[in-house]
Amino acid sequence: MEIDVERQQQAREYARTRRRISYISMGIGVLSILIVLGAGLDKWFRDVIQGATSWLPFLSWQPRADWFPWQIVVYCVLITVLYEVLTSPLSYYSGFVLPRRYGISVMSLPAWLRELGIGLGLNLLLEAVFVSLVYALLSFQPQLWWLWVALIILFFSVLMANLAPILIFPIFYKFTPLPDGELTQRLLKLAEQAHTRVRGVFSMKMSNKTTATNAALMGLGNTRRIVVGDTMTDRYTIDEIEVVLAHELGHHVHRDIWKLIASQTVLMLVGLFFANLILHWVIDQQHYYRSLTDPATLPFFFTLLGIFSFIIMPLSNGYSRVIEYQADEYALTSTGKIEAFKSAMRRLANQNLAEVEPAPIIEFLFHSHPSIQKRLQHADEFASRSGYTANASLSAES
Repeated sequence: MEIDVERQQQAREYARTRRRISYISMGIGVLSILIVLGAGLDKWFRDVIQGATSWLPFLSWQPRADWFPWQIVVYCVLITVLYEVLTSPLSYYSGFVLPRRYGISVMSLPAWLRELGIGLGLNLLLEAVFVSLVYALLSFQPQLWWLWVALIILFFSVLMANLAPILIFPIFYKFTPLPDGELTQRLLKLAEQAHTRVRGVFSMKMSNKTTATNAALMGLGNTRRIVVGDTMTDRYTIDEIEVVLAHELGHHVHRDIWKLIASQTVLMLVGLFFANLILHWVIDQQHYYRSLTDPATLPFFFTLLGIFSFIIMPLSNGYSRVIEYQADEYALTSTGKIEAFKSAMRRLANQNLAEVEPAPIIEFLFHSHPSIQKRLQHADEFASRSGYTANASLSAES
């Protein structure tokens, strides 16, 4: 399997267009925030919601004088929906039109809209829960709310990592046990060699949505399972699938899920701490809002989190690329299938329309994985220092 030159041209065009759409979307977000904060729409929106909920006993319920739970939820949902409506043309173009144009998506418009609606519903639910929790803690623990939020996020991250394979992913994909055979046996043996207990090997139906593919080791503890997209099992060799799953097993051997959860929690802790300082300064000294729990602070709070997320994005992506490099090293070491690894990387680039060699600044800022070119070079370097040759590797595979 070699890199398809024509597909790479399409990959560069596809990535460039998606980046431009992302920049426009960020620009709309920044402009919207400037207008909302500059024109005082954050406070106007609060007053409208308070007026609308004042005559509804259920929605006007509040257990404390400085805690407005339903107003916070309504405010959060409405501004999220308004932003989604504002950016819906971009979402439609980048999520439906563009992937179909480049042959990545095979979904019909009704199916895409259904999945978009489910995703938005889940996002609204989780966002409302998170924001409600933050503002409850702002009321009960105005000085240490940021610490409690970070600890709860840590707990929730572990819980979701365990439950996602049985609660979240099945909403979007159908999972069926992979029939017993050489592929299943080799993947289970690979997991056994990695001292990783799994619930089985499952096929994930992706072909009704996309021509792209993926494979993963999902879950934690009693929900951990090997998952292979049906768009991989129908066109990759067993050796290629084995080395891809060896990479995923490398993450578990190195406890990367726990490392990522811990690192993200620490970063979130730092971000919330600075948000706490800024919120107290804006409210206690500048008196821009009525209180910490004023629903009008929501746009400002989201702005602080957005700015911090943008600042730490290169750091998070850099750490992720280190982890991915180590997982590649494990895959190469545990299987010795260097040519299969390189072939799988080229096939993934062709199939998923991924740029083999993006611009260094783009990779540094936005990529959570090393480029395909770097991963291929890693395989060659591994072969050189390990004494492997292409012939020897192929011989070992046979």
